[in-house]
Amino acid sequence: MSTASTPTTSGLSGLTAGTWTIDPIHSEVAFSVRHMMVGKVRGRFNSFSGEIVATEDGSATVNVSVDVASVDTQNAQRDEHLRAADFFETATHPQATFRSTGLRAHGGKSYVDGELTLHGVTRPVTLELEQGGVTKDPYGNMRAGFSATLEIARNDYGITIQMPLDGGGVVLGEKVRITLEVEAVLQAA
Repeated sequence: MSTASTPTTSGLSGLTAGTWTIDPIHSEVAFSVRHMMVGKVRGRFNSFSGEIVATEDGSATVNVSVDVASVDTQNAQRDEHLRAADFFETATHPQATFRSTGLRAHGGKSYVDGELTLHGVTRPVTLELEQGGVTKDPYGNMRAGFSATLEIARNDYGITIQMPLDGGGVVLGEKVRITLEVEAVLQAA
């Protein structure tokens, strides 16, 4: 990742100092959004990368980059529309990125503060974090697992398409829930 991050004020428990690279085969970046006011459409991004850099003093930084054109909602026509100017405009904005600015605990929960850049707009966000643990895999590699969620307003990122319904309401909701399931592998020094 080319984006520098500011170290956090507290670390992630059990992480050995070093660079932990996200394993995309065992990780997922997904989203859901209200559709037609009655259901939800779910999707994922099939191409992404990232790392967690843990230091000896217990601080950590997180950087994630998502290839937005890899959007997959299991409907090719909808995916092409999402890549177009109405939504992600992937020809102009091919990457979404997250860069951490802090890690904190509050009320028994952990949070990662940072900046999300999507559709060319950067805004501060907070992910609620659940740490799954750290273990050695059958090949001798150290792995750490995390789940994280956040909710954004798509209008805040310039994705302002409005498709009103005849009876009131809209085809697509404003709030988008993003979920990450991450396994990261400690890289050899």
